[in-house]
Amino acid sequence: MGEKIIGIIGGGQLGRMMIQECSRLDLYFVVLDPAPGCPAAGLADDHIVADFHDEKAIKALSERSDLLTYEFEHIDADTLSELARQGARIYPHPWNLQVIKNKLEQKNRLSEEGIPVPEYTEVKDGDDLRTAAERFGFPFMLKSCRGGYDGQGNFRVDSSEEIDEAFSELDGGERLLMAERFVPYEKEISAQICRRPGGENRIYPLAENVHEKSILIKTRAPAEISAPARKKVHKLTRDIAEFFETVGIFCIEMFVIEGENEKPRVLINEIAPRPHNSGHHTIESCHTSQFENHIRAILDVPLGSTELISPAAMNNLLGQNPRGKTEIAGLEEALAVDKARVHIYGKKTAYRRRKMGHLTARGANAAAAMEKAKKASQKIDIYGKEE
Repeated sequence: MGEKIIGIIGGGQLGRMMIQECSRLDLYFVVLDPAPGCPAAGLADDHIVADFHDEKAIKALSERSDLLTYEFEHIDADTLSELARQGARIYPHPWNLQVIKNKLEQKNRLSEEGIPVPEYTEVKDGDDLRTAAERFGFPFMLKSCRGGYDGQGNFRVDSSEEIDEAFSELDGGERLLMAERFVPYEKEISAQICRRPGGENRIYPLAENVHEKSILIKTRAPAEISAPARKKVHKLTRDIAEFFETVGIFCIEMFVIEGENEKPRVLINEIAPRPHNSGHHTIESCHTSQFENHIRAILDVPLGSTELISPAAMNNLLGQNPRGKTEIAGLEEALAVDKARVHIYGKKTAYRRRKMGHLTARGANAAAAMEKAKKASQKIDIYGKEE
């Protein structure tokens, strides 16, 4: 394969873990991120300090790289599309990014392909929102079509009294919104599929997720769902990957409603065209992590096994208290928990509900792994120290 130069747009924890997991493959990594001390900066071979929408900087990164990838969606897709037309190798394809970064467009495309999604509607103004409330009843979800992540950009509307608050909170009138019928799901799961340019693909063990205020709190693998539901999820996962002709990791978040007579319902919530938080456990739990397979796929080399070594659970480590210099307490105690591994992202500033790290625990079964992860996560505290 020889040394290849890989450009990564984004130097956060996902970029950091891509580099960590692929350091043994004789690759050269250049990251583009506006923060000089971003999590990936200390591991990358080079760092272009520039905004994610800096057209000149993105072009410079492309010129220095054999191929480009990215760690999140909210970047300059237009420039990437133009570079791809000029022959740059960019994976996942920029047209995927153009569609997926707009949640309304994402839902429209999936619906056109016959992929099941929750019922939804566009919201341009307050009248649209009140019409959506009459149509869907309470509760329902109001979402920003662009830019939302880690709990931002989502608002669960539980009553008519919250309609105006929700519209104002998400900058309605200034930003395009969508309303979505609330799904009383039994399980929220995610499927990671990795695909090479020629179509070879591998699916990771399905993960079962728990969110609080739209932020992922914990994940267990494998997900505890029925065989018919698993079969349906795998088919939808491959159908979506083929439709988008994706290259690299695609994470597809789904709602599962187990039905009677072996007729479960599966609805697609959202797609992420990159490694995903719910797949962090694969570093310890699978033969090949999602991060390594993502890089293998964009290099178009054989994919590694996605087989589960043992059941696992992952807990996110969120920042506490007000914004300030990152301080960590209880790390040694967390490390003392057998079969638990701690990942600290190296973010210099901590604040409430910011993702500062995660820990993964393995066990003989998912319940045992979850108990170890819970025990370890209760011992560690990451907070901002006011200066």
